[in-house]
Amino acid sequence: MKKIYAVLLVFVIGKASAQELYPYTEPASNMPSGSISLKLTSMLEKGVHSSSLMQRHMLEVMLGLNKKWMVHGALTFSNMHQQSFAWEGARVYAKYRFLSVDDVHKHFRMAAFGAAAYSRAHLDHNELNLMGDNSGVQYGLIATQLSNKFAFSGTGSILEVINRERWIKNDTSAYAFRAFQYSLSAGFLLLPVTYRDYDQTNVNLYAELLGSRNLNFTKEKYFVDLAPSIQAIFRSTGKLSVGYRFQLAGDVYRLSKRSFMISYEHILLNALRHKKTKELP
Repeated sequence: MKKIYAVLLVFVIGKASAQELYPYTEPASNMPSGSISLKLTSMLEKGVHSSSLMQRHMLEVMLGLNKKWMVHGALTFSNMHQQSFAWEGARVYAKYRFLSVDDVHKHFRMAAFGAAAYSRAHLDHNELNLMGDNSGVQYGLIATQLSNKFAFSGTGSILEVINRERWIKNDTSAYAFRAFQYSLSAGFLLLPVTYRDYDQTNVNLYAELLGSRNLNFTKEKYFVDLAPSIQAIFRSTGKLSVGYRFQLAGDVYRLSKRSFMISYEHILLNALRHKKTKELP
């Protein structure tokens, strides 16, 4: 009976909020309580001054601790900062949902998040992120509005780089080390038009605006990217996403101004819940 309830629960969650499972950003909503999710994300791109293919692969484990808290842990492997393909860094992420206003087929939610990362890469350019390029910390807020088949989300955060070059060179004007980062995301549930059963596949379309503005560095100030993507959700437990990210405007030196992304995620329901044993009479 519990398994049936879990399946129905995830089906309802998928029906209500599949269109806010953004491929490039996090919504204010959390994954189902007591679940574990395993995710592999691959980023493929060509360098600005090189025709060689650069790639980064991230292995990620996500835990739904309860309806308010979820945490991530990830490892990245890449050849973006060296010729050989090797382990690059690690990242942890935590999100706390502190506001939820729910209604039929719509809700508004807000969450606070924090992240920390370690990277073996050297600080040699001014595009800041914690997805493998930099060591640092990040904290911010997320607001998400769901209404029927549409979902809109906005994120604002401060990122602080703590790569060793910042302290060894003792010259905070040589590189950017602090940035304000933001995103605006929109999702639309394309299929199914009408829900009939649990086996139906969800298809979602997304468009995400991803921006960053360096706060301490005046020579290279900002960039703004657009990332359209498509996503298929199978039986509410498997999620395949494909996206293409490219620069709209900016003056920051970057390894690449466009990239291709593919990811697959599988959720294990009730994996963190202990089964109750029946008491003997």
